Amino acid sequence: MRTVYKNPKELGTCLKDLVDNYLEDLITLEYLEGRVKKIVASNGESVYKDGKISSKIFPYLGNERVEILDKIVK
Repeated sequence: MRTVYKNPKELGTCLKDLVDNYLEDLITLEYLEGRVKKIVASNGESVYKDGKISSKIFPYLGNERVEILDKIVK
């Protein structure tokens, strides 16, 4: 699985798919946390700006997924 994404659509879709797999119990919380932390570390401000999810990837995620990602990152 890639960790660096060049455009917001691919990044948002990847994070969305990860959270959806977790919500469907296809992956564990530990696996989700590991992947999300690697992706956030590799993409820097493309994911989080000023402590909030980037407005460019928010439309791909929605409120529920953003809340889950916030709990993992913070």
